[in-house]
Amino acid sequence: MTFSTISALSPLDGRYAAKLATLRPLMSEQGYMHRRVQVEVAWFIRLSDAGFAEFKPLTPGARTYLLGLVKNFSVADGEAIKAIEKTTNHDVKAVEYWIKSKFEARPELLAAQEFVHFACTSEDINNTSHALQLKGARDLVVLPTLDAVIAKLRSMAHAFSDVSMLSRTHGQTASPTTVGKEIANVVMRLSTAREKIAAIPIMAKMNGAVGNYNAHLSAWPDFDWEAFSRTVVETPEPLGLGLTFQPYSIQIEPHDYMAEFFDAVARTNAILIDWSRDVWGYVSLGYFKQKLKDGEVGSSTMPHKVNPIDFENAEGNLGLANALLKHLSEKLPISRWQRDLTDSTVLRNMGVALGYAVLAYQSLSTGLGKLELNEAAIAADLDASWEVLAEPIQTVMRRYGLPQPYEQLKKFTRGEPMTRELMQGFIAKLEIPEEDKQRLLSMTPASYTGKAAELAKRV
Repeated sequence: MTFSTISALSPLDGRYAAKLATLRPLMSEQGYMHRRVQVEVAWFIRLSDAGFAEFKPLTPGARTYLLGLVKNFSVADGEAIKAIEKTTNHDVKAVEYWIKSKFEARPELLAAQEFVHFACTSEDINNTSHALQLKGARDLVVLPTLDAVIAKLRSMAHAFSDVSMLSRTHGQTASPTTVGKEIANVVMRLSTAREKIAAIPIMAKMNGAVGNYNAHLSAWPDFDWEAFSRTVVETPEPLGLGLTFQPYSIQIEPHDYMAEFFDAVARTNAILIDWSRDVWGYVSLGYFKQKLKDGEVGSSTMPHKVNPIDFENAEGNLGLANALLKHLSEKLPISRWQRDLTDSTVLRNMGVALGYAVLAYQSLSTGLGKLELNEAAIAADLDASWEVLAEPIQTVMRRYGLPQPYEQLKKFTRGEPMTRELMQGFIAKLEIPEEDKQRLLSMTPASYTGKAAELAKRV
């Protein structure tokens, strides 16, 4: 079968391929090989500057050429590495051999070619490459896509800050709020979660086969290999990796930062699942209408329908993302003794987990952009719910020591349809100061929103 988007096994590379074009170069196998080349080149260049008599500093021309291998790494280069792997049956060794093949006709580099992958175990290259992949995906795709959702929600919170809305607790009518305040709640939760994702240090180790610099010290026993490794890991790109140094490890970096990262993304996704379900409900209640483009169909058989599919797609993809993210965070920190290989195949699915999350964020942005507030429906719902004023009435009664205020309002309102006339009739009989009585009489469900508007504008 010829590969196309409709023959792809994963919808991320099929139906949704175009939506994930920015993530694919970072998290695909091509992206993984690209980062491996970057790590090998950075290690090689820094070794030349370490002061070893056997490996003199590279000339400017050689450095430019090596950095060009990283900058201009192409699909053809990736395929060439895969071709070498057919012989080596080892993906990291294939990268090493590919780099060495690029030294032909360059005597300076040929003379130093055995310093490519010098003293490294495969995991020195792999863990740093995974870290670079995650850093790129986080900073260039995940956070910007999430930021677009937050920005849209913040704009909505401000725009609808004064639009009163009936609350529902346990599915029942409850003290009113404003549309903007309910959205502001989500903005604050997401902003906090977003900062936790951004603050996680992306870590890497380069300390050999079991984390002790054994091979390094066998060659140069008096050299400070730990300091050198830290320099390579923490020096900004392109002459370093721009990551956070991990000083203690077995053969593999412990992956604890990965678990923290994936958990942080999953917590963010849980907030968005909550919001997706809420806004779906508001659409169902008629609080929001949805705009359609010309030619779009809401239902194949019911012409009147405009389904909230963007929020449903978001909820579904967030669930898929979190299922994978949960497994990643639970599995990756666990490795038998100094190394087992169970993490290797799991790590290849990091892009799948993040892909479903990014896809969901895009769906949310699209869905939010289609929403139109139906103020008439919201106002009608409020006007049909005068029972919510039982709370402020009994609270004022408590202030002035009237007997059994809660119980009086319970008997008066529970199970009975409430109207303006009934509620104001109850208020009129209260023995409270006239000023407070008039304040209660002027109150409506729409005006009983506390500081909701102020809080929404402040977010």
